[in-house]
Amino acid sequence: MKNIIERLKEGLGKTRDSFTGKIDALFNSSKAIDDEFYEELEDLLILSDVGYETTVEIMDSLETAVRNEKIRDAGNVKDILKTLMAEKLQTAGKSENHEKQSGLRIILVIGVNGVGKTTTIGKLASKFTNEGEKVIIAAADTFRAAAVDQLKVWVERSKSDLIAQKEGADPASVVYDAIISAKARNMDVLICDTAGRLHNKKNLMNELGKITKIIKREAPESILETYLVLDATTGQNALNQAKAFNEIADISGIIMTKLDGTAKGGIVFALVSELGIPVEYIGVGEEIEDLQKFDPESFVDAIF
Repeated sequence: MKNIIERLKEGLGKTRDSFTGKIDALFNSSKAIDDEFYEELEDLLILSDVGYETTVEIMDSLETAVRNEKIRDAGNVKDILKTLMAEKLQTAGKSENHEKQSGLRIILVIGVNGVGKTTTIGKLASKFTNEGEKVIIAAADTFRAAAVDQLKVWVERSKSDLIAQKEGADPASVVYDAIISAKARNMDVLICDTAGRLHNKKNLMNELGKITKIIKREAPESILETYLVLDATTGQNALNQAKAFNEIADISGIIMTKLDGTAKGGIVFALVSELGIPVEYIGVGEEIEDLQKFDPESFVDAIF
């Protein structure tokens, strides 16, 4: 059975092949470390979806470090680049580790339809139940007909519980029922699915506001987190979605799915740098174990 690092490296293979292949060619070309070298490296980072602003910041720090340390060897430049990129992923406010704290932990999961939200909820539930937590899921996306059926499959697989109502029911009412049930049964984690209708921002904002109000009223002692699920294969569009959701929700962490299906894993850097929101988990494959807690250094090692 593959360990976590092997799964991560395998899952990020497309990004590594695209990104590192070109960077290695540049570092192995015996080029002088001059303006042309830096321009080529900058272009490679931008083309890898790292983002313009983030790339400029990395390049400024890189040039300063190379100059101050009087580095002439391209291999050493690569080591500094890796360190700077890992640091860039650590600059966002680190999320608190709630996993072993007492009290009900409530996770709101938001994101547009099609990003892998339901699957992510199922994998999170499996992760928590495997760690001995008692998990309940609230099917608060009441507008999508297949949402409850998909969650039922994951509830069985993860040995968690489900609270659902009829299609079209008030999402806040579903969350209310789930909170009452979670407290009565002394559950550890409540994961709430939500609708992904970003095209109607006002309605979605009102809906999330109503859900949050219910949580604060019925479970004021709970630990509330809001995770935004994004699809890495959409590249810059994922960044646009994050900016839009950030306007209507208090996002505490990002879950980046489908990183195994794209060469554009660099988008993670742009997200963290531009929004200042930490990446909590990344999806690098189909299996439950392929939803991994995000670690900046391991991520950078895997794409190099």
